[in-house]
Amino acid sequence: MINSFTEITESLYPEVARIYREGIDTGKATFETNVPSWETWDASHFPFGRIAIMEKDSMCGWAALTPVSNRCVYGGVAEVSVYVGKNYWGKGIGSRLLTALIEISEENQIWTL
Repeated sequence: MINSFTEITESLYPEVARIYREGIDTGKATFETNVPSWETWDASHFPFGRIAIMEKDSMCGWAALTPVSNRCVYGGVAEVSVYVGKNYWGKGIGSRLLTALIEISEENQIWTL
């Protein structure tokens, strides 16, 4: 059974990286060619809105918010990342992650995704 949301922490990052690598390998998810280190990923994302859905000890998918600019005029704007592990495609994981991320963004004064 697929559980509720979990906050992404450094200890979960190997699972994030695994799913991110799957996205890179498909050529459909990102223009990146390498999975960033935890330190790089952590520094580039907001401290809120880092969520994953787990099934037992396996991550089904994850989502996170990234600032689009450090200029104050863009303070309420974020880029959305939603990645779903290939074994969980077509099961509504992405929709669940995005819906939760929208709620989290609104709670944190992000008005444009």
